[in-house]
Amino acid sequence: MINADLHSHSTISDGLLTPTELVRRAAELGVELFALTDHDDISGLAEASAEAARLGLPFVSGVEISVTWETTTLHVVGLNIDVENAGLKASLVEAREGRRHRAQLMADDLTRVGITGSLEGANKYATNKEMIGRTHFARFLADKGIVSDVKSAFKRYLVKGKPGYVAHEWMSLEHAVHCIHGAGGVAVLAHPGRYKLGSTPMRRLLSEFRDLGGEALEVVTGNHTPDQVRHYSGLAKNFGFAASRGSDYHGPGESYTLPGRLPPLPIGLQAVWEMWER
Repeated sequence: MINADLHSHSTISDGLLTPTELVRRAAELGVELFALTDHDDISGLAEASAEAARLGLPFVSGVEISVTWETTTLHVVGLNIDVENAGLKASLVEAREGRRHRAQLMADDLTRVGITGSLEGANKYATNKEMIGRTHFARFLADKGIVSDVKSAFKRYLVKGKPGYVAHEWMSLEHAVHCIHGAGGVAVLAHPGRYKLGSTPMRRLLSEFRDLGGEALEVVTGNHTPDQVRHYSGLAKNFGFAASRGSDYHGPGESYTLPGRLPPLPIGLQAVWEMWER
């Protein structure tokens, strides 16, 4: 099996490396098939694709779309998309506008508990000002010494029930899948182990995702434990999903693993990249 890494982030969303730097890092680490999947933005794909071509690294154009399903925020990755698709572009513009509004509300809530200047501070860490998000606020909190590091920021702030968390209505699951398919891509439910869903709601989500045309499940990803890999491998088989593999790499010091350093997909699963290779 090839060393595929089909989930990563650059400075276009909340990563620490530019698209060029990220592709170079992936190539250095032995990745053999690489995708850039920034949150709700595809403006880094041309740069990443050009660098991948220069290095001879097979490249997949992707995006990670923020979704609201019932009361849970999910992420759906679109792989092998047409970056010129007008419908996808328009929907992502709308998603980014919602991000800016949420950022102001997050800052207001942090001010309420005595943390001032967070919006301006978070903006300093956002190369793309349209894409300011929780990670940029987390970096501000860490650098100000309010928390010890970015991961700690997500334990004490910015998550449900903590200061700085703001509920937001993202794109619907149906619309996200429709946008990805409209751009000729494959829809992948990202890092399912991260969602706080019990067995019954998870199966309901997977059933709905499949019925909407979702094709794949991210079985191997940076924050999945070996038990979770086995669990979601079984669910992928039960629901007829192809399997994806991606580090969800954001940059040095902020990720669970490096690009290309994931365990292989379990035996017996169809690799998602085989869908477009055919």
